[in-house]
This record gives sequence, structure tokens and C-alpha cells, in this order.
Amino acid sequence: MGKGKLKKFADMAAYPNVVEHPYSTIDNVDFPLKGCWGRDFFKNDNPIVLELGCGRGEYTVALARRFSEKNFIGVDIKGARMWTGATDALEAGLSNVGFLRTNIEIIDRLFAAGEVSEIWLTFPDPQMKKLTKRLTSSHFLARYRNILTDDAAVHLKTDSNFMFTYTKYIAEVNNLPVVECIDDVHGQPEVSDILQIRTHYESQWIARGINIKYISFNLPAMEQYAEPDIEIEMDEYRSYGRSKRSCLETSK
Repeated sequence: MGKGKLKKFADMAAYPNVVEHPYSTIDNVDFPLKGCWGRDFFKNDNPIVLELGCGRGEYTVALARRFSEKNFIGVDIKGARMWTGATDALEAGLSNVGFLRTNIEIIDRLFAAGEVSEIWLTFPDPQMKKLTKRLTSSHFLARYRNILTDDAAVHLKTDSNFMFTYTKYIAEVNNLPVVECIDDVHGQPEVSDILQIRTHYESQWIARGINIKYISFNLPAMEQYAEPDIEIEMDEYRSYGRSKRSCLETSK
């Protein structure tokens, strides 16, 4: 591991706006913030919004700047990337944003029922060959439902047509109320301010001529979420290794 990464991990361990609780610790350490994020971490009772798979944390910080009346938590397992957003938030003096380094698979062990008001998924790996790892799969929807308020919204912003199409079918087969569905965010004559936020990866995809898609839906409680029984066309570019995901040339 390079010195740069070691320095970032050391910073993260000392940052007051970062909590670290990876999967490897769950059998040995209780998580005291479960059910107490508002009181003990943010020191208020404002709604809590999660960005899952936050990467560098750009969207988390941008949302926090726009909505001071809400609390935002960026969640990812890769601390070296998350360091960027955590550092920016500290330098900007943003008290309504925090970061949680953990595995998303255990997200419902770290928040109490009804503790989260919204979830954002920004440019997740579509996991075209691994259904249970897709962040909008029935596998994850059930976990989200355990921590969300009644009929809370889930937002997906993605470059992947596969992920976008799959999520539309998930909403359809489970009768999830779709709030908004856009197949070309930046091709619209008008788009909401919240969708104009651009992450590092989003700018890369736009430069390569890839449309950005967005869908949001409410997530009512049900006994079990179903999977769509339909074959979906794969993306033409790779679905893993962010730096290698597309062989397309960057537009001049």
C-alpha cells in the first residue's frame, strides 16, 4: 500500500465526520449509533439520507450543501476514495454530512427501522452477472426496507442502460410507485438542480457520449420483493473496474 493511501487511512481514522465499521467487525463489536445517528452523530433530529456506494463522496457533499435541513451519510467500503468527500466536508464546515466506511450488505445492521428517509445510488456497478450484488435487486430492497421510513424514495442515477432497464423492471414487477424516470438526464431542456450534480465518473461517461439515466421510486413494505423474469441486453462496455469500464474514446 502506498504512502498516500496510508496517510488517507490515518486521516479517516481521526476525522470526526467518519465512522468505520466493516463487515469483519460485526461479530465482535456492537454498533452504538444504530437508532441514534440523529442524536449522537448529527446532534439533531433532521431526516437522514444515505448515498450508498458513494465513492469519492462528491454527491453526498453536494447534496449536503443544497439541503441544510437534512443529514447526509455517504457509505462505501473504500476509505481511500471516501477521503476526498470527508476532507471537503470538514474544510467546508458542513455539519450535516458524515461518512460510514462499511459493507453495504450489512447496512440494515447499522441503522434502525425508520431511521433513514431516502437512499441515493449514484453510478453503482451494474453487476450484470451477479444479481444479488446489484444495489436495486430484491436482495438489497429488502435490506433498505428494514431501515427506511414508510414509502421512502430510492433514487438511482446511472450510466448503465442495463442497470436502468433492470431497475425499471424491478419497479414494475413489484408495483413500486415510480416518481420520475428519465433516460437522458442532460438531454432534457430542463432538469432539477439535484440532478445537475456531476460526479467524477459521471463527467467521464458524458465525455464518452454515454447518456445518464435516472429513476426514483417509493419503496412500500411487502412480504417479499420479486425479481423480473426477463432477459436484459448487456452494456456494450465492461461493468467492472471503473477505470476500464469503457473502451470508447473520450470526446474531443
